[in-house]
Amino acid sequence: MTNSLHGQLIDNENVYDAKIILASTAMCFDFGEQRIGVAVGEHLLASANPLTTIDNESNEVRFEAITKLVKEWQPKLLIVGLPLNLDGLETSVTQLCKKFARRLNGRFNIPVMLIDERYSSVEASDKLNETGIKGRAQKAMLDQVAAQTILQSYFDSL
Repeated sequence: MTNSLHGQLIDNENVYDAKIILASTAMCFDFGEQRIGVAVGEHLLASANPLTTIDNESNEVRFEAITKLVKEWQPKLLIVGLPLNLDGLETSVTQLCKKFARRLNGRFNIPVMLIDERYSSVEASDKLNETGIKGRAQKAMLDQVAAQTILQSYFDSL
């Protein structure tokens, strides 16, 4: 991604050991009003992989699915893509995204970092097009590949 990272950290005023965070799993969310793409990656490998897409139909369904993923992958850092306009100003979804990030931190007591996600969906679509995935198949994978793109941009910035 060509844009700079936003990098706002949300936590419960806890002090986190950077060495532990940098030697562990990170999980990234591409928040949308209908779907949430999820990706995971290892800091040591600096490599992100698409994981799944969660239907964003209700808080209960959303957090039930996320709880299962957090238990399985045990991330030490959660990253949420922050939707901004091309000029860097907030969009109509930005506040919903920030609220989602605060809820993640409150529920799991894991630090959450908000990262500028501009162009992530375009890059994800380009990646899928390059592999021949188009149409409905692309729509099903787009959000998780966008989450992968956001997470990879975080790793690349370290």
